[in-house]
Order: sequence, then structure tokens, then C-alpha cells
Amino acid sequence: MRIAFYAPLKSPNHPVPSGDRLMGRLLIRALHMGGHTVQVASEFRSFASTPEAAARVEGEAALELQRLRAEWTGGRQPDLWFCYHPYYKSVDPFGPVLCAEFGIPLITAEASYSPKRDQTDWAPYQARIGAMVRDAAVNIGFTRRDREGLERAIPEAHIAALAPFIDTAAFERLQPVPEPTRLITVAMMRAGDKMQSYAMLAEALATIRDKPWTLAIVGDGPMRGEVERLFATFEPGRIDWLGERGADDIVEDLGRSGIYVWPGCGEAYGLAYLEAQAAGLPVVAQNTAGVPEVVQPGLTGLLTAEGDIAAYASAISGLLDDASKRTDMANAARRFVLAERSLAIAAKAINANLCRYIGKER
Repeated sequence: MRIAFYAPLKSPNHPVPSGDRLMGRLLIRALHMGGHTVQVASEFRSFASTPEAAARVEGEAALELQRLRAEWTGGRQPDLWFCYHPYYKSVDPFGPVLCAEFGIPLITAEASYSPKRDQTDWAPYQARIGAMVRDAAVNIGFTRRDREGLERAIPEAHIAALAPFIDTAAFERLQPVPEPTRLITVAMMRAGDKMQSYAMLAEALATIRDKPWTLAIVGDGPMRGEVERLFATFEPGRIDWLGERGADDIVEDLGRSGIYVWPGCGEAYGLAYLEAQAAGLPVVAQNTAGVPEVVQPGLTGLLTAEGDIAAYASAISGLLDDASKRTDMANAARRFVLAERSLAIAAKAINANLCRYIGKER
């Protein structure tokens, strides 16, 4: 099929790295692997931080909608509209309108519905997400939390599951040479959940500074100074500031490390956890949000109670002290991702959903 791909929150071509951009790119690659032709339909970003800003975005979207309509009318109509990650702050201003006008199916992936927004100024935008999910041929959910949220809010919607995945090719070639006491984390430095995780990690490590660990930090961003201050009390040589790294460099960095540490405050799921496990690292994170979707507790990593800094520090300390347990988890983590969470497996799953939900309509 000819597929028009649209990510209202962040285009796959956006210059700033993020999990959203990465997943958008992975979905496009999976669709290509399924034999489809995929084109990013628009670079328009519909994200708005306030309802007032959302109203302004709506006005700006009108010209882009006109452009797309003219393009499709001129004979370049796709067979399918694929919208990745629509939610109340980032609605899709194009897909539902165009699909209704031109009679083509629409699919969403990682759509989310937040009932607590129904009684706020976001209600009109939330209602549009609800209508889009209801009318979609299928809504692909990456986490149980998102799928159950959609099922409760829009029980008539068609919903399918797709486990979060990564491109495992570079990790399959990797020969890990881990330093058991080298901890590592890969995360952008920005306000909100990321800073909360950095703060929790620094506080936890401060309680086990008697252990012989070092921490490699891969990442950069507008809060770099604040993150550096969080770790400023540690003695020289403890923290290895690697900055922003390319994909190949990150694979090598992970392969030289012993344990992946990232609390994961508010993580939708966290592709970095899958990458770490693919490199043969056990994960220490919180049992929160979508993290359990990408880490197998007790088998490929340790998940501690949300907000429990003492438990989090103890989990890291326990793996540092128990080489056998760390090795067993590392091996299980690598097997798990390479065998179950690859791009090829995701491509087959997506195609199966297309055949099931689109095939009967076309």
C-alpha cells in the first residue's frame, strides 16, 4: 500500500533526538519491511502547551490541510493514513478530515486518552482524539495502560497490541565486553520527568558511594548545567560525561558497561531500556508507567517501587555485589530483546494488523 505517515507531536525528520522521533522512524522502517511505500505526509507540528496555543495551531494548520487536499485531488492519494502518537495536546488536524473526504482508512499508533482532561479547557481536543480513535480502522497500542485507557473511554474502538521494539542489527553484531561496576544511563537533559529521574539517580547513588561504581552519562540538552550540579558532590573520576553520542557510539558505550540505571519517572516505555538489554545489560528502573512493558522484572532487570529511593539504591547495590546474578540477567536481557523485540518481528505484527483490519475493507 501507499501509506501517508504523520506524527503530529514530532516529525521523524525533526532535528532534535527523542524517543518519539526514534519510534516514528522505526515504524516507517517496519512498514517498508512489510512491502509498503511510506511517505511522511507533513512536517507540521500540532503540539500546543495550552488550549489557547492549540487554537492558534488550528489556524496555522488550515493552510497545510489545503495543500494536502490539493495534492490528493491531483492524483497522489494514498491508500492509508497512519498517525503516530496523537493525544490531546497534539491532535491530528489532517487525517480524520482527509480520510472522510477521500474514503480511505486511518490507523493510529500510540494514541492516548486522558479522562481527567474531559472537564478542562482541553475537552474539545480530547473529544477529537476520542472521535479519531472510534473511527480508525485500528488503533495500535504499545502499552497495556494505553490500550486499557482507550478501551474504557471508547469501547467500540478497534484496538490491537504491538510490543515496543528497536532495530537490533547493531546489537546483534556487538560483542559485549562489560565492566561490571560501570553504570550507564542514556537520557536527554530537559525539564520535567527527565530531570526528576536524574535527581532520583543522583540521590540514590549518593547513598551507595562506598561501592566501587562509576557512572557514564550519555546525553545533553538545555538542563545540562542543572544535571551537572546534581552530581557535583561526587569525587573526581566517578562520573563520565559523554555528552550527545551517535547511535553506533552508544552501542559501543553500552557494550562496555555493566548495569543500565535510569529510574524512568513518567516513561511511556523507554526504548533506551530495550537498547541497553540488547547490549547485554540488566536494567534497574522503577515499576512505573510503561517501564514494565520493556523490562522483565526479576529476569532482565530489577524494578523498584515508584519513588522509593532507598529501594532503588539497594537494587543497584545488590547487582554490584552479585556478579552471578548480574551475568544471568545480562544474558537473559540480550536474549529477550534480540528474540522478541526486533524490527523484523514488529514488521510482521504490523502487517498482520493491516491484513486483519484493512484487508477486509479494501
